[in-house]
Amino acid sequence: MLGLETSCDETAASVVRLSAAGAEVLSSVIHSQIDEHAAFGGVVPEIAARSHVEMIDGVARRAMLEAGIDYAALDGVAATAGPGLVGGVMVGLSYGKAVALARDLPLIAVNHLEGHAVSARLGAETTYPFLLLLVSGGHCQLLEVRGIGDMSRLGTTIDDAAGEAFDKIAKAMGLGYPGGPALEKLAEKGDGSRFDLPRALLGRKDCDFSFSGLKTAASRLAQTCTSEQDKADLADAVQKAIARQLAERTERAMVAYAEQHEVLHFVVAGGVAANKTIRRTLEDLATKHGFSFLAPPMVYCTDNAAMIALAGAERLEKGLTSDIDVAARPRWPLDEARANADPVHKKTGRKGAKA
Repeated sequence: MLGLETSCDETAASVVRLSAAGAEVLSSVIHSQIDEHAAFGGVVPEIAARSHVEMIDGVARRAMLEAGIDYAALDGVAATAGPGLVGGVMVGLSYGKAVALARDLPLIAVNHLEGHAVSARLGAETTYPFLLLLVSGGHCQLLEVRGIGDMSRLGTTIDDAAGEAFDKIAKAMGLGYPGGPALEKLAEKGDGSRFDLPRALLGRKDCDFSFSGLKTAASRLAQTCTSEQDKADLADAVQKAIARQLAERTERAMVAYAEQHEVLHFVVAGGVAANKTIRRTLEDLATKHGFSFLAPPMVYCTDNAAMIALAGAERLEKGLTSDIDVAARPRWPLDEARANADPVHKKTGRKGAKA
């Protein structure tokens, strides 16, 4: 399977072989746009889309070359169809359609979040079902994953995602872009006990997340930091606060999940899963509640095309292909039934950021 990923600021292509032995990544090529967006402190959608147009052909050619195969060896082509910055999504999906038409191959439109959901299977064989914490720059969800295309939402963010909070707080602290890794590195030298950051949704017993209050409070505290040690202490406090909230909600989900399942697997995926403090906190939590713990290899935590290729291969194996006129989607919940029945943002005349 050839996989294509263009949902944000990475142009990626990968070839993955799926067999009875599991998934084998034959190639994984990623062109990052960090340098193009650094001056703006974040991703500029128009710049991202134009860069995808310029890079997609060369990145896909290189992925095929490194895999050592030609197009005749492919069984299908998978492309991210959403969610994401729709200008970028359209580029990868259009390229995938072109390959499918030219080579008479099945097209598989993949939900970017489903790619993250299966990404742990790139590093080790992971059996379904499992409890998943998907935590990235744009998304923060707890899901029961029963199989490809069969997932239920247990909790989600009602405002900002954890990775978004990392990046925006880092920006307020003047740490540059991308902010999450810079904040993690700075936190190693800090003592967060001197800062008292707010805890969100304490009166609720569900598995939903909220990081907007933490983001605002930390951004204001950043204006009072006059030394590098002040910044390091705040970075440590922020990292621990985010890890604590992720652990609290995940623990609730683990307790509920364990009541309904005998085999307990826990997977954390997404860009924030690369944060060592958060990964260690969640691994300890899994051990405490009797879950096996699995996370993707670091290289597959952030956006990549190997996870899209794998999701596409698993879909093709089940006969789940897409029509050639499938549309790019800026919003695409994994659990559409739950999203429609119980939307995070109610229809009150004002749509929230994750509507």
